[in-house]
Amino acid sequence: MSAMMQPSQSCPLEPADLPLAPAYARLGAPFHQPVAATPLPEPRMVHFNAALAGDLGVDSEGGLEFLEILAGNQPWPGYASSASVYAGHQFGHWVPQLGDGRALLIAEVRSPAGERVELQLKGAGPTPYSRGLDGRAVLRSSIREYLGSEAMHALGVPTTRCLSLVASSQPVVRETVENAAVVCRTAASFVRFGQFEYFAGRGKTGPMARLADHMISEHFPHLQGRPDRYAAWLGEVVERTARLIAQWQLLGFCHGVMNTDNFSVLGLTLDYGPFGFMDRFRQYHVCNHSDYEGRYAYSAQPEIGRWNCERLLQAVSPLLAEKPEEAAAVGQDILRHYAPIYKHAVTQGWADKLGLRELREGDGRLVNEFLGLLQRSRGDFTRSFRLLSRIRADSDAPAKGVREAFADIKAFDAWVADYRARLRSEQNTDDEARAGRMNRVNPKYVLRNHLAQIAIDRAMLGDYSEVAKLTGLLRRPYDEQPDMEAYAAEPPDYMRNIEVSCSS
Repeated sequence: MSAMMQPSQSCPLEPADLPLAPAYARLGAPFHQPVAATPLPEPRMVHFNAALAGDLGVDSEGGLEFLEILAGNQPWPGYASSASVYAGHQFGHWVPQLGDGRALLIAEVRSPAGERVELQLKGAGPTPYSRGLDGRAVLRSSIREYLGSEAMHALGVPTTRCLSLVASSQPVVRETVENAAVVCRTAASFVRFGQFEYFAGRGKTGPMARLADHMISEHFPHLQGRPDRYAAWLGEVVERTARLIAQWQLLGFCHGVMNTDNFSVLGLTLDYGPFGFMDRFRQYHVCNHSDYEGRYAYSAQPEIGRWNCERLLQAVSPLLAEKPEEAAAVGQDILRHYAPIYKHAVTQGWADKLGLRELREGDGRLVNEFLGLLQRSRGDFTRSFRLLSRIRADSDAPAKGVREAFADIKAFDAWVADYRARLRSEQNTDDEARAGRMNRVNPKYVLRNHLAQIAIDRAMLGDYSEVAKLTGLLRRPYDEQPDMEAYAAEPPDYMRNIEVSCSS
């Protein structure tokens, strides 16, 4: 959903009153199949996103009928739910057919702001693409997706969002027996790289072109009619992807399953499985317990983003030129833009995190030395960057309240001296103004794994209050919230090694 969407000022509507806008549904086969949701017994609302509902123009109270729709027990009025087919490279290995194995598109609506929004139920039962599995989601993973997507939205990162989280006492078997849950997530589109790979793998250029034209018409209308529209569109996809991953790196966010079937053509953070924000900084941090080889480690994410873009460009190459060699050349020319776009975005982002108003030669060294100090000291990524705003350029006194977190205080003090010299080299330096800028890009609060786990543990006992509390907290990640100070702390030692896997 676009960040430009504003809450509706009109009276809220019931789902039946919301205008349908079935653009993706009109594509029909072979892009998706009609599938009805499997009813969820005894559904209960864990949390309803009233703010997002207001953007959609939906009644924030919902009511029993809306609960039944969000649980998958009733269809959205006037819309037939469906599951999409796609393929993908999973951990680098080609899988020729995947698809929405536990997700259903239940509606496409027009918001009061005029934007088309797709709603999808995740965990609504088996589909033709479930590969023999139950198509259900568990409460544990559903809470993580609900909180994670809303946290990323508040941090300013392009992402899918969640409208609701519904739980049930229905048992679902994963590593253990857990309770079923369903999230309703929203996006302008859920089309992913893997959908183009699916048709490319079958040599079906026609459907691939139809899907590309759909995306251009609905989401890149300024490119319509151009003879080079496919190349121009792919250039924007590459740019969005590069900028997205730069944002991930700057926040210490690790996706965990950067398969091509989990990459959005709109450049959204998609499919919250084993994700996590780093606590202690480690360059090679791996957040997914199932990623045995560390393919999707924190430091590898930028290159994986480029690799995934290359797979997409290979898939759609028949749309770029008639001759394969010419198409490959166009694709490589588009791909060449990824590295400089990423580098500029991440370099500017690090400078912003340090409060630097202009980029200069040597700033990269300053950033890398600080990250090296963090790694050697096993320092907390989020807290350490936030604390840097306390360092004053108008003083040479030791940076008390900051330096104590570093194992090598002498090395840190030397870095601070260089940092202060760099700050003083800019004209009209103002410590208070700089601190304000830094605190607008260095969050105080992120969804740490131990915070999510506490909410999960309580929810499994029927207490959903912590989910609500975290949702409210994470909507203001950059603000000082004095009564919530404990939520900015590092995890206790006994909760440092929480493991998340592909079942998360």
